Amino acid sequence: LFTIVCGALTALYADRLAHRRRHGVLTEYFEHILQLPLSYHGGTHSGRLLKVMLAGTDSIWWLWLSFFREHLTAIVSLFVLLPLSLFLNWRLALLLIGLCVVFSALTALVVRKAEGLQNSVERYYSDLAERTSDALGNVPLVQSFTRVEAEVMALRDVIARLLGAQMPVLGWWATAAVLTRASTTLTLLSIFVVGIGLYVRGLATIGDIVIFSNFTGLVITRLEQMVGFVNRLLLDAPRLKDFFDVLDTTPAVRDRPGAIDPGRVHGHVEFDHVSFSYGKRPAVVDLDFDVPPGETVALVGPTGAGKSTATALLHRVFDPQSGAVKIDGRDIRDLKLACLRCKPNASDDELRAACTRAQALDFVERVGLDAPVGERGRLLSGGERQRLAIARALLKDPPILILDEATSALDAATERKVQAALDEVMKGRTTFVIAHRLATVRNADRILVLEEGRIVESGTFDELVAQGGRFLALATAQFMVADPAGVARTGSG
Repeated sequence: LFTIVCGALTALYADRLAHRRRHGVLTEYFEHILQLPLSYHGGTHSGRLLKVMLAGTDSIWWLWLSFFREHLTAIVSLFVLLPLSLFLNWRLALLLIGLCVVFSALTALVVRKAEGLQNSVERYYSDLAERTSDALGNVPLVQSFTRVEAEVMALRDVIARLLGAQMPVLGWWATAAVLTRASTTLTLLSIFVVGIGLYVRGLATIGDIVIFSNFTGLVITRLEQMVGFVNRLLLDAPRLKDFFDVLDTTPAVRDRPGAIDPGRVHGHVEFDHVSFSYGKRPAVVDLDFDVPPGETVALVGPTGAGKSTATALLHRVFDPQSGAVKIDGRDIRDLKLACLRCKPNASDDELRAACTRAQALDFVERVGLDAPVGERGRLLSGGERQRLAIARALLKDPPILILDEATSALDAATERKVQAALDEVMKGRTTFVIAHRLATVRNADRILVLEEGRIVESGTFDELVAQGGRFLALATAQFMVADPAGVARTGSG
C-alpha cells in the first residue's frame, strides 16, 4: 500500500513538474527567437526554428517526466542494491558488478555509434520541416502554377533520404535492445554457473544461490530501465543540442553596458562614414551625410544599392562595421534598443484616428479592430496591408519616420489620399523615404542617389535633374521628365 501511494504521488507531481517545465522553456525559446536580429532570421528558416522548438520541448518534457516518474527510483535502487550485494556474497557480487560494467560499456558503444548517425537524421527532419513550411506558406502560388505534384514529389524525395539515413540508426537501436536482453539472460546464467561452482567448493549454499539469483533479477531490471533511459537520452541528444544552440545564440545587436534612454529625441541624424557588408558583399560604403531635424530625405537607386540597409542601420537591425550612426549627436549604439524600437500602447480612439489618416478606417470598421487577418495578413488585400502598416507608423508618432515604399500597393486614388496624409504627418519629423517610383519623392528636401552602396548624387529633385547624371536617367525612364535625346531628335526633324 505504501509503495502504491508513493508511486501515485511521484507520478502526479512528476507530471505537473514536467508540463510546467515544458511550457516554461517553450515560452523562453519563443521570446528568445523573437529577440534575435533580422540577420539571424534571414539565414535561418522559420520552419526549422519551429521544428527545433517543438522537438526540443517534447524531448525536455519526456526527460523530466520519465526521470522523476521512473528512473530516479531506478538510480537510487542501483546505488543501494549493488553495495548490498557485497554483504550477501561478495564473490557473486563482484561477478554481478563486473558483468554490469561490461554490458553497460558494450551498450554505450552501440548507442554512441547510433548517436552519430542520428545527427544526420535530424538534419533531414529539418529539411522536411522547411520544405513543408514553404509549400504550406505558398499554397496559392503552388496551385496557380500547378506545382502540387512537383511539391509532393520533392517531399517524397526528402522522406526517402530521411528513411535512408534512419534505417542504419534503427539497426543500431535494435542491436542495443538485443544486447540488453541478452545481458539479462547471460548475467543470470553466469550467476547460476559460478554459484554452483562456489557451492561445490563449499563457498556458497543453495539458499545463497537462490537468493542471489532473485537479487540479480531485481538489479538487472533496474539496470535495463537505466539503459533504456540513456538510450532515449542519446536519441534525443541532437534535438536537445539544436534547441539549446538556438537558446545560446547571442544577438549581434544588443544593449551596451551603460546604454541610456534619452527620451524623445529631436531627430538630428548623422551617418559618419558608415560602412557595412553582408559577408563579403559590401552593402553600404562610406555613407557620410547629415540630416537636420524635420528634414525629409529620399533614398533612391536601383535594387541592391543599399537603401534599405542604410535605414536598417538607423534603427539597429545591424551595427555598422566602421563609422557611426548618430541621433542628436549620440552614437545609437550607446542608446537602449527599446528607445529606438518603442511599441505603441494606444486606445481604440487613437487607433481609429491613425486608421483614418492612413485611409484605412473604412475596411477596418467593416471587419472590426479585433478581426483576424489570417496568416501574414492573407485575408487582407495588398493595399489594405500597406495602409495598416502606415497606420502603425502614424500611431507610433515617432520623431524619426522611415517609409519604405509606403504607397507601392495602392491604387491611384487611394495613393493620393495616403500621400496627402503622409505629407501632413511628415511635417516636423525627420523622415527617410525609400521609393523606386520617383513621383513619391518629388517634394523631398533632399534626394540621395545610391549606387553599389555609395552616394553618387545629392540634391533636390530639380537640382539633380539639372545635373544630368544618374538621377536624370532614372527620372527619364519613369517619364518624370522629358527625354533630352527625344526632344533633340524632335527639334531636328
